[in-house]
Amino acid sequence: MTAPIRFDGGTAVITGAASGIGSGLARHAASLGMRLVLADVDQSRLDAFAATLDADVLAVATDVRKSSDVDALAELAWQRYGRVDLLFNNAGVMGTGFTWEISPEEFERSFAVNVHGVLNGIRSFVPRMLKAGTPAHIVNTASIGGFLPSPLMSPYSATKFAVVALTESLYGELKMIDAPIGVSLLAPGPVQSGIFDAPAADTSARPEVRQFVDKLHTMISAYGLTPDEFAKRVFVGIREGDYWLLPQPEMIDEPLRERVAGILARRNPELPAY
Repeated sequence: MTAPIRFDGGTAVITGAASGIGSGLARHAASLGMRLVLADVDQSRLDAFAATLDADVLAVATDVRKSSDVDALAELAWQRYGRVDLLFNNAGVMGTGFTWEISPEEFERSFAVNVHGVLNGIRSFVPRMLKAGTPAHIVNTASIGGFLPSPLMSPYSATKFAVVALTESLYGELKMIDAPIGVSLLAPGPVQSGIFDAPAADTSARPEVRQFVDKLHTMISAYGLTPDEFAKRVFVGIREGDYWLLPQPEMIDEPLRERVAGILARRNPELPAY
């Protein structure tokens, strides 16, 4: 287990920070006395959110798809604060529809943000963290969808599965070199955010897709945590040094057991019950 990181007076970097899960993480980090480096693709929205926080905040417009943007974000973080204690590779997008009808551009966008955005964070921040040699922690946001795939959201499921594998690989690699850098895999269940508000890619006329998205909205309304409550649970896990950050175990434990049992028994996949 790596040494505990610094919260009060430490620095947290959060991508996708202007709304949803990212905004909850930022508010909670601020409440712990952390200095914040907030990244989002929309500078005006990011600035408006940063202005609501009672904290030392650096707001940096960042397109996580671009390695140059994320490298600039890391450089600015160290220039401003001289350290990064906690990195949340959190930015993510959703795409829905029948797999064969989703455009190549939508698939590319999903992989560019959800996977390469995380990879760019790792490439830009880990070498600097290793050079600093002080305790730090990285949290990569996947989803329960990274364990439980779903019809009509194959770009999201595929990319979140990739984040699960990428994060576990990173954890093992840092252990191999005895680095003072902890790693956690964050797998949210329903959280009240705007990620499901984007229109279905090229398939909005499909009644099956409209009904699916409506069910997702209903599920979030019925079971979704607020970003602030979700963030509290996340930080408890980070403080305890947990690798698996599953703030809503009731949403994953039994379905995952059933999925694994089905794989071992070679049963055909079953449709999720939304």
